[in-house]
Amino acid sequence: METDPDPGTEQYEKVAKIGTGAYGTVYKARDLKNGGEFVALKRVRVQTGEEGMPMSTIREIALLRQLESFEHPNVVRLLDICHGTVAEKETKLTLVFEHVDQDLHTYLEKCPAPGLGPDRIKDIMHQLLSGVEFLHMHRVVHRDLKPQNILVTSNGQVKLADFGLARHYSFQMALTSVVVTLWYRSPEVLLQASYATPVDIWSVGCIFAELHTRKAIFQGNSDIDQLNKIFDVIGTPCKEEWPEEVSLPWSSFQPRLAIPLESLLPEVEPLAKDMLDKMLCFNPHRRITAKEALQHAYFVGEEAVQERLQEAASSRSLTENTFETSPEK
Repeated sequence: METDPDPGTEQYEKVAKIGTGAYGTVYKARDLKNGGEFVALKRVRVQTGEEGMPMSTIREIALLRQLESFEHPNVVRLLDICHGTVAEKETKLTLVFEHVDQDLHTYLEKCPAPGLGPDRIKDIMHQLLSGVEFLHMHRVVHRDLKPQNILVTSNGQVKLADFGLARHYSFQMALTSVVVTLWYRSPEVLLQASYATPVDIWSVGCIFAELHTRKAIFQGNSDIDQLNKIFDVIGTPCKEEWPEEVSLPWSSFQPRLAIPLESLLPEVEPLAKDMLDKMLCFNPHRRITAKEALQHAYFVGEEAVQERLQEAASSRSLTENTFETSPEK
C-alpha cells in the first residue's frame, strides 16, 4: 500500500487492512519516522455540527491522552491522534495505536487441545481485570469487551483495545457480525436500562467462561433470545430485581431455576466458579467489582483471604477495646 495521503498522517505507510467495524476501519501500518515499526491506524468519522467538533469528542480525546500518560501494561497504547479531512457535518480522525498481531479470539482458536491450562487462564484473567480496574478507576466504561477487543502479544501480555470510543463518537460504518454480537452484553444493556461499570464485569465473566471451553457461554441471536440463553443458566431473576422502565417486562420470560455452572464448565476450579458466579449476577449492584475480583481467593488463595479477615477482625476488636477502656473526659 502507498503512504496515506490524508493530511497529518504522512509518516504512516499502510501495509494491510485489519478490519472494519462499528467504530471505524483499522489498518496495519509502518511508522516511517520511527524506524518503520508497526502501528495500528484506526480511521474514525466524527459527526460535527455548526460549531465544529462536539465537546464530547474533545473530552474523549483528552481522556484518551490522559490514560495514555499512565502507560498501563494491560491497555493498548495510544501513540498519536491525527486530524484528517473535514467535510460537511463530518471530520475524519486517525487514531494511532501500538500494533499487536492477534486478539484473544484468534489466540483461543490457535490454542491446541485440550485448551488453556488453569494457570494460563488465571494469568489472562488477572491481566484482563487489571486493565478493567484501571479504566473504571478513571471512570471509563468500555461497554464492548469481547475476545475481539482484547489483544494478546507474542509474550502473552493481555491488552484492552477499543475502549471508551463508543460513548461519544458517532460513525457511519457498516456493521459486521462480529461487531453486533450480543454474546457478551449484560442484561441491563439488553433491557436498555441504565448502566455503569458493572456492564464490563458481566462481559469479563462471559470471557472467563469462554477461556475454559473456547466457545461463548451465551449464544443468542436477538436481545430476547440472548436474555433467555442467560436465564437458562443463571435462572430468571425475581420480579423485585427487574429494572423499572425497560424495554421488556418481567412477565415476558418463563420462570426457571439456575443450573450449576460446573455442569457447563466441568474443568472449572471451585474458586474460579465462585468468582464467575459473582460476575454473572443479574443485579448489577450486587455484581463483583474489578477491584474486588482481583482480591478474590481465586487469585490470592483461600489462606490469604482468611488471614485478611482475621486481621480485620483483630483490628475491629482492638478499636472496640480502645473505646471501652478510654477514660471519660
